[in-house]
Amino acid sequence: MRSIPEEIIHQAIIWRREIHARPEIGLQEFHTSAKISSLLREFDLEVHTGIAGTGVMGVLRNGEGPAIALRADIDALPIQENNVVDWCSTSPGTMHACGHDGHTAILLGAARYLSQTRAFHGTVYFIFQPAEENAGGGRLMVEEGIFTRFPVSAVYALHNWPGLPVGEVAVSAGPMMASQDNFFITLTGVGCHAAMPEKGADPVLAGAHLITALQTITTRRLSPLDSAVISVTQLQAGEAINVVPQTMHLSGTLRCLSQAARTRCQTLMAEYVEQLARPFGVSGSIRWEYGYPVTVNHAQQAKILADAARHVPGITQVHTQLSPSMAAEDFAYFLEACPGAYLWLGADGPTPGAALHNPHYDFNDQLIAPGIGLWVSLVERSLGPVSVTSED
Repeated sequence: MRSIPEEIIHQAIIWRREIHARPEIGLQEFHTSAKISSLLREFDLEVHTGIAGTGVMGVLRNGEGPAIALRADIDALPIQENNVVDWCSTSPGTMHACGHDGHTAILLGAARYLSQTRAFHGTVYFIFQPAEENAGGGRLMVEEGIFTRFPVSAVYALHNWPGLPVGEVAVSAGPMMASQDNFFITLTGVGCHAAMPEKGADPVLAGAHLITALQTITTRRLSPLDSAVISVTQLQAGEAINVVPQTMHLSGTLRCLSQAARTRCQTLMAEYVEQLARPFGVSGSIRWEYGYPVTVNHAQQAKILADAARHVPGITQVHTQLSPSMAAEDFAYFLEACPGAYLWLGADGPTPGAALHNPHYDFNDQLIAPGIGLWVSLVERSLGPVSVTSED
């Protein structure tokens, strides 16, 4: 494929930094949404707004043919930025700490380029999705019928990936990211004087045993081939140092790479909470806050995306067998509703930058050119070149 013009790359970097400077939390991306809509109209695209609240859809049609969708997430995180750059966040307590500003700029750059070249037959939908981080904007879009309203044969997304060098990408068939569910456990005993524990029932002691026992689920109750992580991350109990408290609260997260492991872990955790507390004279209950499902790439679309990446200037290696991540991604909802694939775009330069969700993180602008090139390559290869008919 042809290289992306420097002017488009430069402009996309400007857009990225402007978006970075005005970050907005999920479902509150009003300025970001307005900026995206304005730019898409400048590119002469059909624009639909108000999807899942602040989501935007750009539509580029070029004759008869199939349709595919490309998705970028647009929301920021509730983190105070610690960078010192000209485009630093101007919204206290909010920053683009996951690179969604870069994903948005890449997709805008691809929309601009494709609107000018139109070297394809069919329709490209540019999905700018709100609320990826916590509110499940992907789920909201699917529930609103985005793929009924805008039917496509496949949907694709990318995410910058610290830990993978610039110039390398990863896209595998099967699980790419884990499911994510939060649990909230309440242990209820009998409060008493700490010097006379026999007169009460200690939920803290029961909780200590429970935390250890929960770790045996992944090591002894699941197959070693099933990937799952149970992390207790919050403990709350007691108000006075000389009192055995009445209740203890534990909360945390469960991550799995298959629905079967997810269901099995949830069932076993409920049993442990109820049964392990009994010998201590304590009752236990668990409440779930169900989050994102497993992000599972479809095999055919993963291959199509990998093949497209191999034709992009600046992409030097395409990994198709990297291990999945136990982080979660709500693009999973799109992949449950439509064939598609999700790709990691290597982000580390000679000196690796900060990790995702870190107050020192900043999107690596070196990814703009290969990112745009990836989407252009995918569109032109998936929808085919425009046929040219010679005149006699």
